[in-house]
Amino acid sequence: MSPPAADLPGWAEADMIDLADDLTPPDDAILARAAAAGTPLYLYDLRRVTARAARLREAFGGRLGLSFAVKANPNPTLLRAMIGVVDTLDVSSGGELAQAIAAGWDAGRISFTGPAKREAEIRRALAVGLGELVVESLAEARMADAAAAELGLRQAVVARIAPDRVPKGFGDQMAGRPSPFGIDAEMAADTLAQIAALPNLRLAGLHFYSGTQCLRADAVVENWRIFLGLARGLAPLCEGGKLRLILGAGLGIPYHETDAPLDLSAVADAIAPDLDALAAEGRFARPLLELGRYLVGPAGWFLTRVVAVKDSRGQRIGLCDGGMNAHLAASGHFGMVIHRNYRLHLVGGSGEAEPVNLTGPLCTSIDRLAQGAMLPRVEPGALVAIHMSGAYGPTTSPVNFISHPIPREAVVTEAGEVVAADWLPRRPGVE
Repeated sequence: MSPPAADLPGWAEADMIDLADDLTPPDDAILARAAAAGTPLYLYDLRRVTARAARLREAFGGRLGLSFAVKANPNPTLLRAMIGVVDTLDVSSGGELAQAIAAGWDAGRISFTGPAKREAEIRRALAVGLGELVVESLAEARMADAAAAELGLRQAVVARIAPDRVPKGFGDQMAGRPSPFGIDAEMAADTLAQIAALPNLRLAGLHFYSGTQCLRADAVVENWRIFLGLARGLAPLCEGGKLRLILGAGLGIPYHETDAPLDLSAVADAIAPDLDALAAEGRFARPLLELGRYLVGPAGWFLTRVVAVKDSRGQRIGLCDGGMNAHLAASGHFGMVIHRNYRLHLVGGSGEAEPVNLTGPLCTSIDRLAQGAMLPRVEPGALVAIHMSGAYGPTTSPVNFISHPIPREAVVTEAGEVVAADWLPRRPGVE
């Protein structure tokens, strides 16, 4: 993508709606300008990320710090922009850790979570001064203890606990059943006692994450209360001093037209007394809320161009230059049981809406972006914007399947300019 042009549309005062809003897309002129450099393309609005973080801090009245889960979007430009916006990062691999440090993050402000950490990446993480290693089993803790001994360190670790239940309402549940994630709550007391006895580790806190993509305020609050109850019971097994407490947020975003945004105020108002009571006990430092999609999902759009249109057995089909290969989640193959269309619109489109199916460029029938989407009449060359695409985008997708162009990435900066943010390797001879 070329540098920003002088005639790039700016942000008029009338456009300065609540940038933390889940549903309002940027002006179509900005989307069209970004797509002019080539599609498929992801556009991330850094202003909206900042606004969403500010809204979270305001809602909880400073009771919670913010941690960003890098797996949701590891784009280096975005990670650099997160410095000062969130308090810490959480990575899930040695590769993400290296990327975060290259983007300017201090390793001491990073935690490392993941169910199958390798010995070599644990050793490298400890060597660069990792803030906290989130251990998910006794075996992993012993591996970390050996690595710390080799390096002459006493490493701070946080134990991930898998609760025995998760309330209804979470799109993906990671508790109350056999799970690769964390230490089962039923075994936690014995396991934590053994971890605490390891000489080269300091059991500095607890980590909980049992579900994600929840749009029900009552379920979120109930889930966090489960976390707080477990934390109180297990805290005596940790080392003295203020303990780290990391709460998996689970906050959902309204991917589909029938979804209502999560009532964040209702969550904050209900949980505030619980957080105040916890703070009054003096055992824990200010808890960290670990978020991924909630911070960046609504701040991103996937732009794909219609290459051709055909009518087939009574249905109109728009064939796009990016599909499942570029946006696996929107195609319904990333945790969605029944495919539902993401929110989307035809950029610059007008006229009466009619149903259209949108498919990608792959030679498989499962490569579909939308079924029966109601849009103004779609013609070749039309530009489609798929909303809620700031999280779990290109790095979640099978970009190498059939060797189509790798999706590009760009950002809207704090100054309102569109600039390139490409970082995935290009494919020579294809793009």
